[in-house]
Amino acid sequence: MLVALLLLVTACKKLDLAPSDRYTELTFWQSNDNVNSALNNIYSGLYTSDRIFYNEALSDNAFTKLGVSSGVDALSSGNFTISLPRFQNDWAYYYSGIKSCNIFLENIDKNGTLGETVKDRMKAEVRFVRAWHHYNLVKWWGDVPLLQKDITPNEAKSVSRTPRAEVLQFILNELDAVAILLPTNMQINKADLGRITRGAALALKARILLYEGNRMADVITVCEQLMNDQAQNGTYALAGSYTGLFSDKLVNKESSESVLSLQYVPQLRVWGDYIDFAPISAGARTNNLSPTQELVNAYIMTNGKAITDAGSGYDENNPYNNRDPRLAATIVYDQYSWTNPDNSKQTIYIKPGSAPAGQGANEYSRAGQGTATGYYWRKYWDPNYAAPGFSSGLNLHLIRYAEVLLMYAEAKNALGQMTAGVWDKTIKPIRTRAGFTDAAALSFPGTGSNLTEIIRNERRIELAMEGIRIDDLRRWKTAENVMNGWVHGAKYGDPATDNGYIQVQLRVFDKARHYLWPVPPAERALNNNLSQNSGY
Repeated sequence: MLVALLLLVTACKKLDLAPSDRYTELTFWQSNDNVNSALNNIYSGLYTSDRIFYNEALSDNAFTKLGVSSGVDALSSGNFTISLPRFQNDWAYYYSGIKSCNIFLENIDKNGTLGETVKDRMKAEVRFVRAWHHYNLVKWWGDVPLLQKDITPNEAKSVSRTPRAEVLQFILNELDAVAILLPTNMQINKADLGRITRGAALALKARILLYEGNRMADVITVCEQLMNDQAQNGTYALAGSYTGLFSDKLVNKESSESVLSLQYVPQLRVWGDYIDFAPISAGARTNNLSPTQELVNAYIMTNGKAITDAGSGYDENNPYNNRDPRLAATIVYDQYSWTNPDNSKQTIYIKPGSAPAGQGANEYSRAGQGTATGYYWRKYWDPNYAAPGFSSGLNLHLIRYAEVLLMYAEAKNALGQMTAGVWDKTIKPIRTRAGFTDAAALSFPGTGSNLTEIIRNERRIELAMEGIRIDDLRRWKTAENVMNGWVHGAKYGDPATDNGYIQVQLRVFDKARHYLWPVPPAERALNNNLSQNSGY
C-alpha cells in the first residue's frame, strides 16, 4: 500500500551527525556505487516477466488455468470483486517504482564526484521510468494521483486522484524533455546496451498517443522521427529473423529492432516462466498459459488471405498447413516438430489418442497437466536455458521497431492516408521478415479492402505473447465484443458444441465497468480522498 511503503522508507529519523562506519541519508548519495545501485534497482523495477506473459490471458490470445495468484483468471472471466489482490499488487508496484524514482531525483545531486553529464543522463532515465509507471496506472485506473515529488506518510493519506488528462500531459511532457537529454542507441557502447535511449522515449510517446485514438497526426510525426531521422534519434531496423528475436541470444540482445527491453543475464538475473509454457515432453512441469484457438485462427494463409476468406485454401482437416510462418514461430500445435537444445527433434502429439506408446505426455486432457487449449508456446523458447527451472537470460522486449512501423501504419490508415507506399514501408517488410514470399501477401491489398482489420490483425499476430493485446482491445473498445462469450481451444471437443472446438472459459466483459479497474479498497480505507471508479 502507498502509505505503508512511505512509512517503511521514512521510518528512520534523520541525524545531525552521520556515523562514520556506515552509510546514512547524509552520506549514501556521495558514493558513486550507491548511486549506480539505486539506478539499477529502478531499472529492475521497470516491469516483470509475469505481467508481460500473463497479461496475454486478459485478452483473447491466451487462457490460464492457474491464474489465482495473478488474478488473471478472475479478471478474464469477469468473476472478481474489488478486493482482488491483483488490483492492490499492481497499484503498490507502480507507486513503489514512482517513489524510488522521486527519491533518486531528489538526492542524486548530493553526489559531488559524478560528472554533470552523467547525472543528467541518469535523471533522464529515471524520469522515463517514472513516466512509464504513471502511464501504466493511467491505463488501468484512469484518474490516479500524480506524484512529481516524494511525499510523506501524512501526505499519502490525503492525496487525491489527478484527472487523467493532466497525468497524461505530464507523461508526454516528461518524454519530450528526456528525449533531448538521452543518448541514441548508436551513442552508447556495448556494455551499456539496455539503457533507456532517445528512441525509447519517442516510441513510448508514439504508443501513448496512439492509444488516445484522437492524436493520429501526432503519432505519424513521432514515428517519422524514428523512421526517417535516424541520425538524430537512433538507428533502428527489423531483425533478419523473427524467431531469432525471441530465441537467439545474439539477435535477442543486440538487434537494432529492440527499442526497449527488460535486461536479463544468464545466472545473474533470469526469468523462469517458460517451465509452465513449453510442451511437457520438453521438460515443462505443467501448462499454465495456453494459446487460444482464436489466436491460432488469426494467422493468415501464406497467400495473404484470412482463413475465412474465399479462395484462402484453408483446410480445417489440415489447419496448420500454408499458414503465416509466425504461427510456427509462436505456437506449438499437434504434430509440431520441436527442436531440443541439442538440436535433436521430437514430434509433439497433442490430439487425444494420437501419440505412439510412451509419447503421450503432451496430449490434451481436461484433467491433465498439459495444455488446456490444445496448444503450447514456442515464442521465447530459450534453447540455452539453465536447469532446473528453464531459467532464461534472454531479454524480454517491451517495445520493438516492428511496433513503430505498425503504429505508423495504423495512424496513417486512421487518417485515410494508407497507400501502397506506406504499406511498402510498414506491413510489407514485417511480412517479408516473417517469411512470406507470395506476392499476394506482400502487395498492398487496395483501399477497397478492410484495411483497419488487416492492420489490427497484423499487430495481433506480430506482437502475440508480448503482453499488449489487452491494451489494444481496450483502446479500440472491442473488448466488450471479443471478451464476451467462450474462448476456445483446438477441435478436440464434442462435435455438437461449437463445431467441436473446446469450450475453455466463458468470458464476461461489462463495458460499463471493466474498461477501468477499481481503486483498491485498502488504499481508500487509508485515504478517503481517493474516489472510486464508476460501477464499483
